[in-house]
Amino acid sequence: MITIIDYGLGNLGSIKNMLKKIGSEAEITSDLEKIAQADKLILPGVGAFDNGMSNLHELGLVSLLNKKVLEEKVPILGVCLGMQLFTQRSEEGEMPGLGWVDAETIKFDASKSAQQFTIPHMGWEYVQAKKSSKLLENMYEESKYYFVHAYHVKCNRPEDVLLTTDYILEFDAAFEKDNIIGVQFHPEKSHKFGMQLFKNFVHNY
Repeated sequence: MITIIDYGLGNLGSIKNMLKKIGSEAEITSDLEKIAQADKLILPGVGAFDNGMSNLHELGLVSLLNKKVLEEKVPILGVCLGMQLFTQRSEEGEMPGLGWVDAETIKFDASKSAQQFTIPHMGWEYVQAKKSSKLLENMYEESKYYFVHAYHVKCNRPEDVLLTTDYILEFDAAFEKDNIIGVQFHPEKSHKFGMQLFKNFVHNY
């Protein structure tokens, strides 16, 4: 069963609907027993970093997720804030992240560019693959995804970077480390591109 983790933040229904379109059943839950039985996990998220981490702690999810992800090696997909929570820390908050990936979440600095940029970054962007992955199989030659975020992830290990895109600077749009995958964009809002990404996550992991 694909389990979408409900910790009070994120487009839970949109992700479930996209999975339904590709013929995959999923459940939305914060129930520890159900999450413990999950074959695959999705951690969505829209909102502030500290709120996300606080909610995970309050629901008793952190130790369970560490067990599922780090010990049992269950595939997990983090979306937007979900991806950021996989990192060590964020400039947006004070709390440490889950720390599964050697990366940090930093704020866009538009002052570094002579051009005019709007923050938060909102809209469609093309992505560039930095390594081969089962997540990218049968993907469109020019793939683009929908982004909404004011902070972005910076991986400290180049080998973890899966996709990059350009906005103000080239930043890490997705990472993959073993069974841990994070995407900064919203595949559930990215039409055929997001649909193929979800298909790959469901069937290839």
